Amino acid sequence: MNYKLNRLENGVRVLTVSLPKMESATITIWVGVGSRLEDKKTNGISHFLEHMVFKGSKKRPTALEIAEAVDALGGEFNAGTSKEWTNFYIKARAANIDTAFDVLSDMVLNPILAEAEIEKEKGVIIEEIAMYEDTPMIKIGDVFEQLIFEGNSLSWDIAGTPESVKGISRKDFVDFREKHYFAGNILITAAGGVRKAEVLRLAKKYFGELSPGEKGSQTKGFASKQKKPQVKLHPKKKEQAHFILGFLGNPRGHPDRFTEAILASILGGGMSSRLFSEIREKRGLAYAVRTSVDRYVDTGNFSTYAGVDIKRIDEAIKVALGEHYGVADGKRPISKTELKKAKEYVKGHLALALEDTKDVSAFFGEPELFLRKIETPESIFAKIDEVTTEGILRVAKKLFIPEKLNLAIIGPYKDQARFEKLLA
Repeated sequence: MNYKLNRLENGVRVLTVSLPKMESATITIWVGVGSRLEDKKTNGISHFLEHMVFKGSKKRPTALEIAEAVDALGGEFNAGTSKEWTNFYIKARAANIDTAFDVLSDMVLNPILAEAEIEKEKGVIIEEIAMYEDTPMIKIGDVFEQLIFEGNSLSWDIAGTPESVKGISRKDFVDFREKHYFAGNILITAAGGVRKAEVLRLAKKYFGELSPGEKGSQTKGFASKQKKPQVKLHPKKKEQAHFILGFLGNPRGHPDRFTEAILASILGGGMSSRLFSEIREKRGLAYAVRTSVDRYVDTGNFSTYAGVDIKRIDEAIKVALGEHYGVADGKRPISKTELKKAKEYVKGHLALALEDTKDVSAFFGEPELFLRKIETPESIFAKIDEVTTEGILRVAKKLFIPEKLNLAIIGPYKDQARFEKLLA
């Protein structure tokens, strides 16, 4: 897997990952802005703008013309918005990357932003927000981050609120693009059967005239004021309860990230993980159980999700909490066999993901966008192999403390004190 990072004269970064045996390629445009850089009045504008670039551009004034251009390649295209980035991609035959660059650049750099389309899309996004509200497996993540990042823009929903979406105008889009969509805040990744020289030529052709911009986007820093365990209830009459139990964690690029990945795998990374075995297999309390780590530029969290029987949620929370604290206090030590299995689980999942050029693009793109650092799969595998049981114990002791503990719940509950007692 050969990669090369170049920078155009105006500051646009171009990262080429050549996979000569691949017939496909994914071209992704990354912009270093997401919902945490918005203001309250226009919360959701990053995500809204992601929608609007598909509605018509200078060369292809309608959504249909854009779709036909990609369909003519037999390709797929989409976009995504997070709290810290927005991206747009086309995946197609490597022979068609010129057209992919042409379509993507026009969408991202020259959206029409027609007022009639903006008004129409408001209804679509408000329905999307309603869909998430009715999908607790997704919504619980928002509720958890509202709790753990309370008081900071990180706690805001990526899609915004119905009220904020209704208030966004064409001028808001123009001002937002001028502030964030400049050369120094853009990264292009090309992964698959592509050559560096060709990718660089196309990047210069389509992005070389973009304004350099005056300065980078400014993140609103997060500083936790938490002093004790916290609970947030999102009352909802459902047949199933959903909770996330998690701890305030570490930012992107933290040196303990590989150890944390192994710890997450041991606790809730697969069907033989501790939490899956204890909560689902032994007690029949839940169908879905998983542990994950989320990171941002200045903070992060380590969390476990479960969808459980509404009458037995207390038991499930106790078991989950016991497994976390059991690692930290040494009462549930990790065996060498368990450690080896977790390492292979993490490495195996990464290897499988990297069989897709879209995932390769993301693997290299996101770290470069924020950390200005490229890590290869081989270097990550080596770091994972260095993880020790002693290191896991050290990390667990730092992470799993009451002052960092948060519990978010969706279900038919109103008594918050009931759950606060479980965490005390």
